[in-house]
Amino acid sequence: MPESPTREQLLNDGSTQLLQGGSLILAIGLLAFLLLMTVFGGVGVEGAHNNPGWLALIIAMMCLPFGLLLATLGLAKWLRRRSLLNRSQNRNPR
Repeated sequence: MPESPTREQLLNDGSTQLLQGGSLILAIGLLAFLLLMTVFGGVGVEGAHNNPGWLALIIAMMCLPFGLLLATLGLAKWLRRRSLLNRSQNRNPR
């Protein structure tokens, strides 16, 4: 049976960095999408109406899925860490 990770290993599992990075990238994507739809004239049948709109569209299409995946992975790792910490505290009460 594999050994359970120590408290220090659980606290340094990278979930916080994934949550921060994913949230930041997701926020950048949302900002680019909002700018595209309001300031840069929106999106028509043939795409954005101007060059800044195309740039905002590309940024939004890259950042939204990637940021969502990173944030989801960070949330899953955070929930796992919380569960493992609760389990280890129940086994070893202070």
